Amino acid sequence: MPAAKPLAVVLEAPERLDVRPVSLAAPHDGDVVVDVEWSGISTGTERLLYTGTMPQFPGMGYPLVPGYECVGRVTRDDAASALKQGDRVFVPGARCFGDIKGLFGGSASRVVTPAARVVPVADSLGEEATLLALAATAYHAVAAPGASLPDLIVGHGVLGRLLARVAMAVGGDAPVVWETSKNRRGGGQGYTVIDPAADTRNGYASIYDASGSADILDALIGRLSPGGEIALAGFYESRLGFEFPPAFMCEARIRVAAEWKEQDLRDTARLIADGKLSLKGLITHHRSALDAPSAYRTAFNDPDCLKMILDWRSAR
Repeated sequence: MPAAKPLAVVLEAPERLDVRPVSLAAPHDGDVVVDVEWSGISTGTERLLYTGTMPQFPGMGYPLVPGYECVGRVTRDDAASALKQGDRVFVPGARCFGDIKGLFGGSASRVVTPAARVVPVADSLGEEATLLALAATAYHAVAAPGASLPDLIVGHGVLGRLLARVAMAVGGDAPVVWETSKNRRGGGQGYTVIDPAADTRNGYASIYDASGSADILDALIGRLSPGGEIALAGFYESRLGFEFPPAFMCEARIRVAAEWKEQDLRDTARLIADGKLSLKGLITHHRSALDAPSAYRTAFNDPDCLKMILDWRSAR
């Protein structure tokens, strides 16, 4: 293994971000070492980490290495696993940086992580494999026990697009998708994207919200059919609330969809491998990992940026 310390994105404190060398834990039995090729920037959880508004989850604190969307090559395999050197894998973060917290620990040039956590991906996916976590988040929401497939999705960012694609990949009908931004109404693959102001329909049985807007529940409850359900598939930094009488009258149900589980990653990877789910057309911006401070600002502030990818191949 090269002696040089790996580089990582380090949030030293809210709104203080750097790319610098970090110490890497020695691998133990059951671990693999992965040289990262690409990592994605999340405009949901990572924005909260960046602004300092992330709730106090276990492992939260600064300095930290963010990121849970990384893809790379195995450079040290584990004899007990089927992984071999040179295999391309998806890594959903790592905790291998000593005193620097790993929440979520994927934005680095090299990581050490248990072999059981990584997911093999096809070489042909390339950088698109960074989207596996978001696709698994969509799958987790859609495939939850007792969940109805969406007939309306709110928000046409990456998560909203993946919710629509996953719903159809598992056999659902094409949903309607609401999007207030004209620039984001393009890119629908087999489903219709419209301005919510132009939608006169009521009586949606299953609405999935991927907008992240904390004040949207009243509008969605007003469009539900009796006994209909709203699935909260995004992440909300502000308190949610709603007027009770309309919800009472239609007996609304509200469900929170948490983040993906490891089995969701593997089920989603299978949908992709079987050709039922495409990740194409979702990555819009690229930067060298060495330019991460600028890349994060663009990812959080440019409305035309759906997904920003950091390229680590020249940052070793």
